[in-house]
Amino acid sequence: MAKATAPKAVDPVATDDFPEDRLLEIYRTEVLARLMDDRCITLQRQGRIGFYVPHSGQEAAQVGCGYALDPGDWLFPAYRELALALVRGVPVKSLLDQFMGNSADLTKGRQMPNHYSFRDQHFVSPSSPIGTQITQAVGAAMAARRRHEPIVTVAFFGDGATSSNDFHAGLNFAGVYDAPTIFFCQNNEWAISLPRQQQTRTATLAEKAAAYGFPGVVVDGNDVRAVFRAVRTARARAIAGHGPTLIEAQVYRFGPHSTSDDPHRYRPEDAVRKAREQDPVLLLQAELIRRGILTDASNAKIWEELKAEVGHAIEAAETTPHLDPLSFFDDVFAQRTPALEEQRASFEQSAREGVQHP
Repeated sequence: MAKATAPKAVDPVATDDFPEDRLLEIYRTEVLARLMDDRCITLQRQGRIGFYVPHSGQEAAQVGCGYALDPGDWLFPAYRELALALVRGVPVKSLLDQFMGNSADLTKGRQMPNHYSFRDQHFVSPSSPIGTQITQAVGAAMAARRRHEPIVTVAFFGDGATSSNDFHAGLNFAGVYDAPTIFFCQNNEWAISLPRQQQTRTATLAEKAAAYGFPGVVVDGNDVRAVFRAVRTARARAIAGHGPTLIEAQVYRFGPHSTSDDPHRYRPEDAVRKAREQDPVLLLQAELIRRGILTDASNAKIWEELKAEVGHAIEAAETTPHLDPLSFFDDVFAQRTPALEEQRASFEQSAREGVQHP
């Protein structure tokens, strides 16, 4: 069936239903995400977790997006979406359990730290390869449509992923078949050490959507309301059967790409200092104080309360028992094969002897 190649105009479904009555709750979520980020970097430096991917500077983009979605929508994160997980109601301790790989880790220690997933919150496991979640989100959206489920899927990725094969394949397929998918690009200016301007000649990343026949939208990722409205509009379009939208939330990555990265080797500090002038958490904080919703005292209390919550969760996660090493043999087959049983018994004996004879 022939399909027009020109991008569709944005349908008049834009909403203005930002939950102003939940603005303080939104702020608390951003603060909690920031405090967790700071502590997790410290935990990694102290050797208490093995790896971490910071998100500071991207809180408003993730929180605004999360609040604009419905609980039934499925999320396909990259690996920097901790604030999004908090919006979905993932407990702080559950995140820390995964970072530490203890016995309460829902991924049973079989994923990299920071590659968390939560079925109940419709939060799919990330993968380290760049962009693979993009095509997965499109496939899940097509499946949901065939089941007549009124949901959308959301693929999260950074500016670097727009140069990946899966970006092209996913957006092209979604455009051809009007998949109910939102492509949410957090353009934080750096693909590890590669600056955005050296990666593509397009003026924006959002305009790449035109090649696939659907709208691309640029939004200030530091403005939680702007992000919310862009996502709500995109979701309404998708649910109405008008296809996908590519949203480019322009943010800045304050910290390193990961705890394995040293941004001082490639990024000038002046740029970071300038970006921090638009710190999304502090911008919302200033607005709330200006409007009388917060005072300096009540704001300080929020930070202290949430700092204590994170501290208690760390203590609880660190005192949770380790995984049983024999769990390594579970879930390989529905019923363990004789060969696997033999390997398990051999491993158990070796482990037991190792404890007796260190």
